[in-house]
Amino acid sequence: MPATGNEKKMKKLTINRWAAEDRPREKMMLKGAEALSDAELLAILIGSGNTEESAVALMQRTLACCNNDLNRLGKWEVHDFSRFKGIGPAKSVTIMAALELGKRRNRQERSERVVIHSSDDIYGIFHPLLCDLTVEEFWVLLLNQASRVIDKVRISRGGIDQTTADVRSILREALLQRAITDISRRFLECCTGSVVTSSQALLI
Repeated sequence: MPATGNEKKMKKLTINRWAAEDRPREKMMLKGAEALSDAELLAILIGSGNTEESAVALMQRTLACCNNDLNRLGKWEVHDFSRFKGIGPAKSVTIMAALELGKRRNRQERSERVVIHSSDDIYGIFHPLLCDLTVEEFWVLLLNQASRVIDKVRISRGGIDQTTADVRSILREALLQRAITDISRRFLECCTGSVVTSSQALLI
């Protein structure tokens, strides 16, 4: 949709010259974080845009390059962000750090000893941890007698299309943590976002 006259005018103005209720920081203080768009939240992180764009317009264009998908943005490296005028290494790292905190928060919300009923429960635990990986990893989920999660342990890290796991390493982790059961899961190209089915989980 073409930008309206007001939107074009706003893009040419620095954020400091916007109406108070339109500035991301002030808008967040007045209305709360949930009232801001993804671009506005990211604009707060980078603080400023470039000579042609406000921070909001710059982040709108950045998000457009990954189809406004924060999961895809979370896989970007410094060189990906640095393609955009006005986003250098410092701003790139700031965005990457914020996205990483979001992933860690998601993991912490699942940190209680949940009971495993199906492969969907396993997927829910591992997806936030591994969704942005570009290589294969072999993980073990350790359970107690009540099928409650004790811990999740990375056994090996491989390349783009393969990894190996030593059975002795798996058994060692299970014995050390007194796990009754362990579920071994081999994630293939987790960054594709493919749903992991029950056939990909081995109950040992």
